[in-house]
Amino acid sequence: MIKAINLNRGSFVKYKNRPYVVFDREFYSPGKGSAIVRLKLKDVKSGVVNKVVFKTTEMVEEISVEQQEFQYLYQNSGVFCFMNPGTFEQIEVPEELAIDDKHFLKEGETYKIFFYESQPIKVKLPLKMEMEVAEAENAAKGDTVTGGTKEVKLETGLVIKVPLFIKKGEKILVNTENKEYVGRSN
Repeated sequence: MIKAINLNRGSFVKYKNRPYVVFDREFYSPGKGSAIVRLKLKDVKSGVVNKVVFKTTEMVEEISVEQQEFQYLYQNSGVFCFMNPGTFEQIEVPEELAIDDKHFLKEGETYKIFFYESQPIKVKLPLKMEMEVAEAENAAKGDTVTGGTKEVKLETGLVIKVPLFIKKGEKILVNTENKEYVGRSN
C-alpha cells in the first residue's frame, strides 16, 4: 500500500480490482479542507482512462510488475510482435496496449515491456526518439507568416510541426510524451 500523494506518473496500482497505470497526476490544495490528488488512471487491459480523486493520506494498492527488454519486430493484424534478444522468444502485444505509441515503434529498436501476472500490460518508450523526416515541403525564404513552423511526416507516419529549416531525410529528436519536435539529432 502507498499513500496517494506518493503516486507518480507511470506508477502501477490496483483500483476496483483492476490494474491501472497512473497516466496523469495533479496535486490540489484548497484554502480550506484536505489536500487532494487528482489522477488519470489508464486501465492496462482495456485502455480506458478513469479520473479519480484521492485525499493525499488515502492508501492505494500498488502492484508489482516485471520489466523486460524486447526488440520490436513488426505489426500484424491487431498485434505488435516483439522478440527477447537473449532467448529469441517472441511475444505479441495487443494493439490496444500501445495504440498511442505505435508511431514510435521502429523495427529493430529495443523497448521495455511491463508484465503483470505474466501478461504484457505496457510498452515503455524512451523520453526522446530519433526519427527520420520522410516528407517535408521546402520552405520559401522569408516565409514566417505561419510562425516559423511547418508540418512534416516522419518515417513511421507521424505528422508533427517542426521549424522551417528541417528538410526531408534529416534526423530529428521527438518527445514521445507530447509528440513534439525537440531538436536535430547529432
